Amino acid sequence: MATVPQDTGFKPRVNLFDATMVVAGSMIGSGIFIVSAEITRSVGGAGYMLAMWLLAGVVTIIAAVSYGELAAMFPRAGGMYIYLREAYGSLVGFLYGWAFFTVIQTGTIAAVGVAFAKFTAYLIPAVSEKEILLSLGGFQLSAAQLVAIGTIVFLTYINSRGVENGVAVQTILTTVKILSLVGLTIAGLIWGAKAEVWEQNWQNAWTLSALTQNNGQIESTALSGLAFFGAIAVAMKGTLFSSDSWHSITSIAGEVKNPQKNIGLSLVLGTLIVTFLYVLTNVMYLAVVPLSEMAFAPNDRVGVVAADYIFGSWGTIAIAIMIMISTFGCNNGLILSGARVYYTMAKDGLFFRKAGLLNKNKVPAYSLWIQCAWASLLCLTGEYNRLLALVIFGVLIFYILTILGIYVLRVKQPDTPRPYRAFGYPYLPIIYIVVALFLAVLLLIFEAQYTLPGLGLILLGIPVYYLVMRKREPVEA
Repeated sequence: MATVPQDTGFKPRVNLFDATMVVAGSMIGSGIFIVSAEITRSVGGAGYMLAMWLLAGVVTIIAAVSYGELAAMFPRAGGMYIYLREAYGSLVGFLYGWAFFTVIQTGTIAAVGVAFAKFTAYLIPAVSEKEILLSLGGFQLSAAQLVAIGTIVFLTYINSRGVENGVAVQTILTTVKILSLVGLTIAGLIWGAKAEVWEQNWQNAWTLSALTQNNGQIESTALSGLAFFGAIAVAMKGTLFSSDSWHSITSIAGEVKNPQKNIGLSLVLGTLIVTFLYVLTNVMYLAVVPLSEMAFAPNDRVGVVAADYIFGSWGTIAIAIMIMISTFGCNNGLILSGARVYYTMAKDGLFFRKAGLLNKNKVPAYSLWIQCAWASLLCLTGEYNRLLALVIFGVLIFYILTILGIYVLRVKQPDTPRPYRAFGYPYLPIIYIVVALFLAVLLLIFEAQYTLPGLGLILLGIPVYYLVMRKREPVEA
């Protein structure tokens, strides 16, 4: 059987366990400690809240077992960029890469970096957002922004020293945060759980309603018709994007040992682990925290409220340390994987030429540092969260196109070796496409203020693509 050539410059050093830790570590950030508050306000019932997490997990696992076919076909650096390019041509691939670099990956790195800084401020108040170090006109530089940038620079440096360094950091931190999340959940279920809280939370568990707070009083408004679907869209947006970056391992496929087998397996194992952890953690929340407190937790920090119930005054410190570890590890995975996408784009002549070169440690150092520079700039602007909201619709569209690419490539490239074929094909991939498309349409209807400008931002890449093509000069391998 013929094999698909890999990037000859990369060295395969990542084993199955490390690959699984890259998947899980890139998924687990701060979302699991925060998102449940917005979901609870949107759906109003414990049953629906838990169902949103479970549904997101199932959908993500379906995507992972489907995605494995593409990863096995093209075991090279670049991940989704390569799959879209092969299925639809260089324009669609470039539009993904354009959005990926300008906002999706770098904006996420910036947001996760600032989340790390915010929780560091719990332990060290001198590095909080309120500590303004420089003020020039409308621009302000806070200590938290410097901490965020410092972590991004540090992790970029670690990864520039070799893939084994970045993967070692990822494996250690992911193992620690999985164990700490399991520890928090078990502690909550053993010492923090109260039967009366659990029973109260499950009253009207399947009555979909919007929760609002008025003068300290919780008001519940039953939802039906379009409002019903709008609530589901908002809730699913939170759960799905708390599970985002599950495909990160495919971006470093050229550095994975036995990629045709291990990439698909790591995708399945990583998403299964995270889905189980997320659902179990939310079960613990429902056993420990009254629903009203969950919905209106200060700054949506449900994890902090739960930890306070479990550990008392030490709860805030415990959860702050957990989120610091979680966000630090998440950013390491994002930085590690993101640079390989720009590397492959540069090889195609669609990105800065130097981004397609490897340093003496056999990693795309220029890609890493240009990613670092742009993410750091987004930290300074403070606009990364708004930019991320703009591209949520576009991210879903790219996911849909990628999974749809399985069908396209079965027709377009029938003879390309497929060491692994999508599990449940043709039915399971279609389920993912239908669910994601349904959510995308709902977001288009109910959050048009974000989806339409976000779509415009992505489409802005079309003229940029043709400008780049005029000066295209592929990098030699």
